[in-house]
Formats: sequence, C-alpha cells, structure tokens
Amino acid sequence: MKPLRVSHYTLTTAVGAGIGAHAAALQSQTTGLRPCPAGHAPSPTWTGQVDDLSIPLTAELAPFDCRNNRLAELGLQQDGFIVAVERARAQYGADRVGLFLGTSTSGIQQTEAAYAARDASGALPSWFDFDRTQNLYSCAAFVGLRLRLEGISHVTSTACASSAKVFASAYRALQAGLCDAAVVGGVDSLCRTTLYGFASLQLLSSGICRPGDARRDGISIGEAAGFALLETTPGAGVALLGYGESGDAHHMSTPDPSGRGAIAAMAAALERAGLQPADIDYVNLHGTGTPANDLAEDTAVATLLGTQVPCSSTKGWTGHTLGAAGIVEAAISLLAMQGGVLPRSLNTRVVDPALRCAVLMDNRAAAVRTVLSNSFGFGGTNCSLIFGMR
Repeated sequence: MKPLRVSHYTLTTAVGAGIGAHAAALQSQTTGLRPCPAGHAPSPTWTGQVDDLSIPLTAELAPFDCRNNRLAELGLQQDGFIVAVERARAQYGADRVGLFLGTSTSGIQQTEAAYAARDASGALPSWFDFDRTQNLYSCAAFVGLRLRLEGISHVTSTACASSAKVFASAYRALQAGLCDAAVVGGVDSLCRTTLYGFASLQLLSSGICRPGDARRDGISIGEAAGFALLETTPGAGVALLGYGESGDAHHMSTPDPSGRGAIAAMAAALERAGLQPADIDYVNLHGTGTPANDLAEDTAVATLLGTQVPCSSTKGWTGHTLGAAGIVEAAISLLAMQGGVLPRSLNTRVVDPALRCAVLMDNRAAAVRTVLSNSFGFGGTNCSLIFGMR
C-alpha cells in the first residue's frame, strides 16, 4: 500500500479545542471527563462534554443548526484546518477533494428536542429539519458546504469504528481516481438516547471510566469532532501506512472473546503497511473500559503482537466518543509520534491480572515511528489503522 500523507489534522473533545489543548492534557494527564448533569442519564455517570457550542452560524449554514453540526463547526475552526483545505481546494479543484465522515448518532439530540415539543395532535414542530440535522448524512452536507467541497462525499455509520473506516474509504477512493485529496474525520455529539441506551445495556460506568483496570465497570461517553486532510503527494511527516477491516458478527453488543475479528483487522493493516508485528512501537487500544471489550482486545493484541509492545487506552481523557472514536484515536496516535510521548491508560489504578499486554501506567518518553490504532464497534465491525513517520 502506498502511504497517504496526513498533511493536516485537528481534534476537539472535552479535553479542549485543538491539537495544542490535547498535547497539553496528555502531558499533564488531565482528564476532560466530568460527572454527568442530573437528569441527563438514568443513573450517575461521567461524560466528556465539549464546553460552549454557542458559536454563530452563517445564514447559509443556519438550516443545519443542531448540536452535532455546531460541534463540527467548532472542530473545523481549530488548528488552521479550514485554511489547509482551502489550499487543497485551490490546488486540486473543489470537485477533486473528497469528504469521508463517520458518525453514530448524528444530530439525534435535535430529534429529541423536537419530539418533546410535539403539539396536542402529536405533530412535530415546524422548526424541525430532519434532513439537515438528524439525517446521518447531514454532517457531511454541513461540512461540505462549510468547506466549499464539491467532490465525492459520504458518511459511514458503523458504530464505534465509523471514523476509523473513513480512512480506508478515502484510500480506496484516491486509488480509484475518484479524488486527489480527501478530508476524513468524524463528529458525534452527546444525547439522551445514547446515555439511556448504554445504561439499558448495563455498559455505563457509575464513576469515571477505568480502561484495563481490575475493577472497571463500563464506559464514560464523550463527544468529539476531528478531521484530517489526506494527500498522495510526497512530503515528510506522518502518514497512513495501512488499514485493516473485518466483520466478525459475533454479537450485537459484545465482542468476540477470542479476538478473531480484531486479529483479522490488525493483521490486514500490517500486511498493507508491509510491516511485521515487531515493527509496531505503540498500540492505541480501543479500550472502552467494559470487562468484555478490554479482555477481548487484550487477547487479540497479545496473540498477534505479543505482550511487550506498549499499549494504552486514551478514553480516560476523552471518554468513548462513539462514531468519532476512530478520528480521536488516530489524532492522539499522531500526537504520540510527533511529541515522542506514549500516553498512559489514564484512570487505570490496578491492571486486571487477566490482561497480558503491556498497559502503560505512566506516560513514557520514547521515539515513536509506527502506531497501530484500534477501533472496534457493535456488531463486530472492526478497523485498525497504522500510522508512521516518513
């Protein structure tokens, strides 16, 4: 596989807006998670909510107004990302820059508000615009309009692997000649549907999430917007070296305990990258903090990569951002390489003795040339990405 240059990227989560905020939080080991406000979830839990989304939208973008698209707008405004896309648009043409985004719930919070505002007949309020807010494609329609892109565009919604799989989709589109550059990323915002849904599955942690911990009891849900610009033109820096996807279809909400699907995704990423297991310097685990997920992923990583490669979950900083998890984990992987710091598994106190992998209990300064980032979703939809310096 020919490497794809990651020429620009940005990330916004509960940790803060922009790459600088995340680099600082990773270094200081400061979480963005906070106790969930009363009434937002059926029981006490912690969430990773992005502060202050009261940002103005232009008249052109106003019909798309919802929490998810406001989160996208905040994310786009960071790190000079809009300027980077403007440069790509001028270089390649607006119709030759593709757009590939992942989301899980899109703007479902807007639908929740509309449902609560029904009139006596049950009719939804006139202000509710399903196509531009709730529709899964609405985030791509919004971002495409905001960035003035006219090329191939689509949204992937495969649970928590969504915004990892967009890297694979973009690579295939570039190889097929459908575009010359691609904006990839993901946006997923908090809503009651998600919080109540995960509570019903008994997957929400009652406290702050503790991935890999002996007493872990579930996830802390977060929200995020992240974007990256991929180009085929040569240049120094970070690059996507390989990707792997699999679908094990073991269970709707429980990972295959054998790690079969995860192993297949990681092995395919290594093969495309032309690398061996020993070439991986760090693994950014999907590491949700549920007993089943962490154990299954540990089994897969230990089986394929061995037990010595440093690993950690970074959901202790951001929470599990669902459809945006892939881009969050990818961005943090890029930060690890560029900053030479492997992040610890934040909030993990005592590693579960059943886990065999080398879970980082403190930040580690190290030269990092290759990172494997895992994103595994409900229904056994798996994606692994390998990034490297070149």
